[in-house]
Amino acid sequence: MDISLLFPILILLLFIPIFLSGRKQKRQVAETQQMQNALTEGDVVTTTSGLRGTIVDASYEDTIDLEIADGVVTTWLRAAIRDKVAQDAHVEEPADETPADAPADSPTSTNGTVSTNGTTPAAADAPASPVADTPADEKK
Repeated sequence: MDISLLFPILILLLFIPIFLSGRKQKRQVAETQQMQNALTEGDVVTTTSGLRGTIVDASYEDTIDLEIADGVVTTWLRAAIRDKVAQDAHVEEPADETPADAPADSPTSTNGTVSTNGTTPAAADAPASPVADTPADEKK
């Protein structure tokens, strides 16, 4: 292979990934802008700063009003909305907690697998965190 062909091939191999990643980024920006323009009242969204709220007014072109708590409405730029949260994803069911001294007939295993109550046997039998026996004035 001729050394004069090595330089153009090397340049081509360096610019192909840059070109492809630029196209991917443009596509993601277009999808985000389309999602921001399609927001409607009642949508649950997350902002770029991590705040989650429900849209109560989306009639303005550049801003939306988010309800972040009962009766607390804030105004945000549409560009600050990162993503739309699925309606069933924001409701979390509390897990059934069983006490550490569960009856012997509870389904636990000694091989480290998780039982049906969601805890491992080691976690269920672990003692509470130790409390220091020495008073604070004995520390030196």
